[in-house]
Parts: sequence; structure tokens; C-alpha cells
Amino acid sequence: MQDVEFVNGLIDFIKKSPTPFHAVKTMTELLEQSGFVRLHENASWQIKDKQQVARYFVTRNDSSIIAFQLNQSLVENGMQMVGAHTDSPCLKVKPNPEIIKNQYLQLGVEVYGGVLLNPWFDRDLSLAGRVSYLNEDGDIAHQLIDLEKAIAIIPSLAIHLDREANEKRTVNKQQHLPPVLMKLPRNDSDAGTDATVDFKDMLLKILCAEMERADTYLSPATKVLDYELSFYDVQSPAVIGLHDDFIAGARLDNLLSCYTGLMALISGENQNSLLVCNDHEEVGSMSAVGAQGPFLKSVLQRLTDGDENYARMIASSMMISADNAHGVHPNYADKHDANHGPVLNNGPVIKINANQRYASNSETSAIFKQLCQQADVPVQSFVVRSDMACGSTIGSITASEIGVKTVDVGVPTFAMHSIRELAGRWDAYYLYRVLKQFFK
Repeated sequence: MQDVEFVNGLIDFIKKSPTPFHAVKTMTELLEQSGFVRLHENASWQIKDKQQVARYFVTRNDSSIIAFQLNQSLVENGMQMVGAHTDSPCLKVKPNPEIIKNQYLQLGVEVYGGVLLNPWFDRDLSLAGRVSYLNEDGDIAHQLIDLEKAIAIIPSLAIHLDREANEKRTVNKQQHLPPVLMKLPRNDSDAGTDATVDFKDMLLKILCAEMERADTYLSPATKVLDYELSFYDVQSPAVIGLHDDFIAGARLDNLLSCYTGLMALISGENQNSLLVCNDHEEVGSMSAVGAQGPFLKSVLQRLTDGDENYARMIASSMMISADNAHGVHPNYADKHDANHGPVLNNGPVIKINANQRYASNSETSAIFKQLCQQADVPVQSFVVRSDMACGSTIGSITASEIGVKTVDVGVPTFAMHSIRELAGRWDAYYLYRVLKQFFK
């Protein structure tokens, strides 16, 4: 795969993946097109003889996915694994979200993860996620929806009403974030009070329209029971810069790594290789589908016979945890350790922390550097300033959960956790080449 094809594919993947549910759906489609067979956790697995290349994937909660390829003895050769996460910081709709003020309909939202809030103001927002409903047969069913068009906005307060906005403006998550969806008519028959709105009724109409448009044979929805919906920016990711140096877009952290790992796995050669993309990394990974949950361990145990074989397989395996890194910002260079400021388009970054917030050590870092050399890719290192707190990834969590040797790496990024992030166009392709080399 050439760099232009890769970047175009990445942009298309992000556009199709406004939520973790949509990301997993899109990955599922790409895997099936490449000959991977779906497995179900509640069924018996009949894995092909290892003399043939066997390609499978399994999902959990429709928001986490594991895909793998087998062609050798797992016990003797282990598994080459890449980990990433499907979720990104965002605004999620609350269960009883209707807010009506001054004839405007707004929806109450809850902040998911460490969102950089100010960039969410004055953006064209749409809504996507999963809806759980009751159908005409009396069964509970689930459907993904994506409204695609801009339906909401969070307007800023004019500077005339807040003269110190550029120096002191803060965001109150409860008061200032509910997006505005529409202007409601006055209810003149009731002393001029505002009209009432039931969001679930609105959602039911949207759901029925989506099902009719998709021309499905599913039993029609009769009642919305619950939902997991997130607002997102409708502006498409784009290649930008005077010389097309950068990729700008939402959810680069960490859909960039999901797509990169997926393309490396699909194009990989005959090696035991696995990609795991977990949900809930942005909120600590402690869930049934998160990296601190049992999903990965459960899959690996099902692929080996007995505790001893499992332990031998883990001892022969390695994981590359791929999650975006902080590039040194030219306007805020003092926020970085002067000797460890990764530059965009200078290659993927090995992330190191003496307190084990990252899982990299001298052995796994050396292996990754050798892979970069073999793939003819530059490599950098990142260490947070000693007087600043360090974030973490699924790398240290996975390493502690299953005991696999791990290196934490990532593409250097600006504006991480903003509604629109920036990464190096070449770094994404560099990482793909390294992961493809790893899967050899």
C-alpha cells in the first residue's frame, strides 16, 4: 500500500467511524472483505488446522474487537500483538436530556474522557451511536444510527457580554455545554409556555426512517428503550499544510492507530498476529470491553490448551501498544522536556516513563528500534517533563493483566483530545510500515 492510498483510506475510515460502535462496524467490513471469519464468544470455536493460514475476528459489545491470523504453533512461536483503542473524548447524551429554555431545545450532555472543551464551541455537530429498542415482535434489538448532517451547535457567548473571555473564560460542564438543536414554537394555548419535547419519541422516528431507508427486513421499532449517543463534528478529516504535511481531523486519537494496525494485519504475511482495539481507554479501561477487562485474555486462552501452554505462549509473545504521543508544540515548547520533544513527520515515538505509566523497557524499545531500522523508518522518544504528570495507555494495563512484554509507541500529535487534532501525514504511514514489519 502506497502512502497516498493509505492516507485516503485513513480519512475515509475516520469519516465512517463517529463512535466506537461505527469504528468496529467499519473494521468488521474491512476484515470480512479480506477473508477474516467472524467468531462469536457464546459459540464453540472451530479453528482451522495451523498448516493453513487461519484468519478470524470477534467483537464484544459492538465497541471492542480482536482480529487475528494463525499459521504457526502458538506455544512455540507466540503471538505478535498490536493494541489500540476505539474511543475518543466526546460529549454523550444523558438519559433524560431534554432542556427547554427561551423556546430553544437543547440536550443535556455528559463529558466522556478528558475533553479539551473550548474547541467544541461553534462547531457543526451531528449525532451518532447505538439505539436499543423494542420491536413489533416484542424483542429487544439494537441499531446503529448516524444522522450525518449538522443538527446542533454549542454557541459561544459573545465577547461583548464577557469582556475577559480571552483571559479568563472557563467552561462549566453542566451549564455551558448543552447543544442547541432547534427553536420551538410557542404554545399559545397554555399561557405562552414553551412546547414539550420527548427525545425518545424523536429518536424513534429517526430510527424508523433509518430502517426504512436501509430497506432492512428487521421487525419495525415500536419503542426506544435506551441509547448510547455522542455528538461529533461533521467536518471531514483533511490533508492540510503548504506541502500537504499534516492530517487534521477528529478522533485521530486513536482511530489512526486502529486503522494503521488493521491495515498492517490485513497485509501481513504468514505470522501469528493479532490486533486488539478496546473501548473505554479514555475513561480508565476498567470495563468488560476495556483493556483492564478479560476480553483479550479470554480470546488467547481459547486459542491455547491449558495453563502451561498459555503461559509458554505469553512468554514468546510481544505487544506494541499504539496510542498517539504529544508532539512538541512550537508555541508551547516549554511544556516538553527539551531532549524529548517529538517532531511531526520525524517518525513514530517510543513512550517511556520510569513510573510505568508506559510499559516500554530497554528490551522492547530495542526491538521496536530494530523494526524501524528494518522498515527504513525514523524513530523518536518521548519522556514527559519530570515536574508534570504523565498519562497512560492500554500498554501498561495489558502488560499487567496478561504478562506480555510490551512497548508503548505512537504518532506525535498536536491538540490531543480536541475536537480536531493534528498529526503528521508521513508519521501515520511510517507507523504502518513498522507494524507491517512487526507482523512479518
